[in-house]
Amino acid sequence: MDNYIATLKQSQLFFGVGEDEVSSMLRCLQARLHTYKKGEYVFRQGEHIDNITILVEGKLMVQRDDFWGNRSIVNVIGPGEMFGEAYIAPDSGAILNDVIAQEDSGVFFFDVQKILTTCPSACKFHSMVIKNLFFAISEKNRKLVQKIGHMSKRSIRTKLISYLSDEAKRQNSSSFTIPFNRQQLADFLSVDRSAMSNELCKMRDEGLLSFDKNKFNLL
Repeated sequence: MDNYIATLKQSQLFFGVGEDEVSSMLRCLQARLHTYKKGEYVFRQGEHIDNITILVEGKLMVQRDDFWGNRSIVNVIGPGEMFGEAYIAPDSGAILNDVIAQEDSGVFFFDVQKILTTCPSACKFHSMVIKNLFFAISEKNRKLVQKIGHMSKRSIRTKLISYLSDEAKRQNSSSFTIPFNRQQLADFLSVDRSAMSNELCKMRDEGLLSFDKNKFNLL
């Protein structure tokens, strides 16, 4: 477990907590490390979650398929990112999405009750973790609102412009890499892949951008 201390320290949950304290808190919180092969499910739609989870290695995709098999990508999770916290409230219900390993991955599980109940010593770092959890949930809500903003655009072009513009701002560069291939990007924006690819080619021919696979340059 100690091999992942540096990654855990970079997560929102342990922001501001020193490496030695993170190591101690893993024991205090009775953290468990699970590994998944590419293609394995971490969570399936309909399961109930009572753990907060942090990815420390690999890549996960949060996605949802409807009755007819149409897929929508909700989020991509990278090392150091937390997930599942939206479903830990007693009355929050079952998870609405599947979480699948896109690469061989390692995930830490934390019992939410261990996090919310401070230890007898009431150390300041435990209180800091509780505060960080609140801020992390607020940040997830902000990202959800941002995605809704992309999807609410009327055309494929305006959806692409909205998403790519935000990525350029987030990465502070007009040249950047996105975490999706073409099908995944189409699923994320809820558009047809062929129509989206055609629109990207039109935008390239009009001199608005250039791209190579998942690397983009806004012109």
